[in-house]
Amino acid sequence: MKRYKVSVTTDGSGNAVAYTPRLSGEIHEIEYIKDGGANPFANGVDFTITSEATGKTLWAENDVNASAARAPRVPTHSTAGVAALYAAAGTAVLARPGLANDRVKISIASGGATKVGAFHILVA
Repeated sequence: MKRYKVSVTTDGSGNAVAYTPRLSGEIHEIEYIKDGGANPFANGVDFTITSEATGKTLWAENDVNASAARAPRVPTHSTAGVAALYAAAGTAVLARPGLANDRVKISIASGGATKVGAFHILVA
């Protein structure tokens, strides 16, 4: 497993966009680490974290106030394109999203002017 750490600093409007290096594998977890110093993202920060190449959403959450970890999952499908379910009309079968030679794009809104946060992306 590999960990990619991305530090993000917002602009004067509280927005930012940052990227991981190119990576390949399944995304196991994305962790937001609120800066422990005097300059963390403002409470109520909004995240939109996607695959750069396809725009596939990995984590989208508004009004985040503290460090958080998410283990993104995506729905799976049969070879006919039908949603895979655990039982007829049951719960969707989910799997880790995969990326191939792609970057994770981290978009921040409402983070406060020139504030700092970090994201750890765990990939295997």
